[in-house]
Amino acid sequence: MADTPTPAYSVRVRVRMANEPGMLGKVAIAIGEVGGNISALQGFEVKTASLDEDLVVNCTDVAHQQQVRQALESVDGLEILEFEDRTYRMHEGGKIEVLSLAPVRDMEDLSMAYTPGVARICREIEMTPAAAHDYTIKKNTVAIVSDGTAVLGLGDIGPEAAMPVMEGKALLFKHFAGVDAFPICLRTKEVEEIIETVLRLEPTFGGINLEDIAAPGAFEVEERLDAEMDIPVFHDDQHGTAIVTLAALDNALKIVGKSMAEVKVVVAGVGAAGVAVSKILMNAGVKNIVGCDRQGAVHTGREGLNRSKAWFAENTNPERLSGSLSDVMPGADVFIGLSGPNLITREDVQSMSKDPVVFAMANPDPEIRPELIQDVAAVIATGRSDFPNQINNVLAFPGVFRGALDAGAMSVTESMKVAAAYAIAACVLPGDLSPDYIIPSVFNTRVAPAVAEACATAAVSDGVCRPPTPGR
Repeated sequence: MADTPTPAYSVRVRVRMANEPGMLGKVAIAIGEVGGNISALQGFEVKTASLDEDLVVNCTDVAHQQQVRQALESVDGLEILEFEDRTYRMHEGGKIEVLSLAPVRDMEDLSMAYTPGVARICREIEMTPAAAHDYTIKKNTVAIVSDGTAVLGLGDIGPEAAMPVMEGKALLFKHFAGVDAFPICLRTKEVEEIIETVLRLEPTFGGINLEDIAAPGAFEVEERLDAEMDIPVFHDDQHGTAIVTLAALDNALKIVGKSMAEVKVVVAGVGAAGVAVSKILMNAGVKNIVGCDRQGAVHTGREGLNRSKAWFAENTNPERLSGSLSDVMPGADVFIGLSGPNLITREDVQSMSKDPVVFAMANPDPEIRPELIQDVAAVIATGRSDFPNQINNVLAFPGVFRGALDAGAMSVTESMKVAAAYAIAACVLPGDLSPDYIIPSVFNTRVAPAVAEACATAAVSDGVCRPPTPGR
C-alpha cells in the first residue's frame, strides 16, 4: 500500500449535490478526513436545485478508493452518479492504435499505395534490400519484445499480463520521440525460442527493444541478437536503466563534491539491470563497486555463480567483501537499489560515508522509503514519479532509438550509451541543480532531442552506421 495518494489509484467521481452554499466544502472535508486528495474539479452542470460535479481524487490503494466512496455516500444531499478507476479506464481497449500515413482518397491514391504501383517498390527492395529502411515502416518502427518474466516489480506474470506495460512503452516512444513501436509478447521463456522468433521479425522492424526478460537469459538474448542482427538491439531494463542512473549519479556527485573514481558504490540486485548499471559506471570511472544478491555480496570466492555473476565477481568488489547487504553498506558513498522493497534500513544509510547518495529504484515499492532518510541522505532518487528525482527509463530509450534510426545505426554501442547519459545530465542546468533536482523531468522537451543527437553523433564516430542507399 502506498502511504501517499497517487494518480495510479485515482478515481473520477461524478456527484449530484444540493445547489446550496457550503455543499462543495462539505464534500472536500469528507474526502480529506479519510485521506483522499482532490486533484481536479473537471466541470459542473447546474440544474436549479442540484449541481452535478466531476471530482478527481487520488487514493493510496483499492481499499482506500472504497473508503472515499463511503465517505461521499455519508454526505447528506449528495448522490454518486458515476465512480470509476481512472487507471482501468485509461487501459480499456489498449493504449495504442495504427494510423495511416498515406491518403486513399481516390483510384489514383489506391494505385500508388497498393496494386499496381506498390509492385515497383517491392522490386526496388528485392534488388536493394537496404531500401526497406527507406520505403517501409522499418525506417521508424521498433519492436518491443518481452516474455513477461520480469515485469516491473511484479516478476514472472506472463505475456498477456505484460502487454499493458509494452503498450505503455509504445505510447512513450511515440509521444517523446516520434518513434513508432509495437508490443510483441511471446509465449515462451526459452532463450533459443526467443532468439529465433526475434530473428524472424528482422525484415519488419528497424530496431528491437527487449523488455522485462529475466536474467540470466536476458544477457544471452541480447548478446546473440546484437551479434546476428543488422538493426540496433537494446535491452531497456539493462541499458536504459544504466544510462539514466549514470546521468543522475553524475549530477548527484557534483552536489556532494565527490568524483566517480573515489566513491564506493553498493548495488543491490545483480540481475540484468544491476550488471548493466555497474558496467556503465565502470566505463565512467567508478573503481569500487560491491554487488549483492539474495545470498549476499558477490565476490570471486563465492561458489555457484552463473556466467554473468562470475564476470561481475571478477570485475568488481576489489576488497572481496562478503556477507549481507547490511554488512557491506558501512562506508559506502552511493547505494543503488535494483531489487525489491524494504531491503535496507535507516541504520544502513546512517552507516554510509558522509553525504550518502541513495538511489532506491525498485518499483513500485523502493528499497527504502525516502521519507525515512530525508535527514540522513544528501541526495535521494527513486523509480517513482511521486517523489523527486525519478530514475525513469523514458529519459533514455526514446532518444536512443530516435538517434539510432536517424543515423542508420546497426547497433547501440557503449559510446552511444555513455553519450546519452551525459546528454541527459546536461539537461539539468548548473543553476538549477539541487538535491531535489538531479535529473530532468520526463516532460522536459529538450531531453529526447539531446539524447538523439548525442547517440547519432556517437554512432557515426563508432562507424556503425548503414551506408545510405542510392537515391532516386
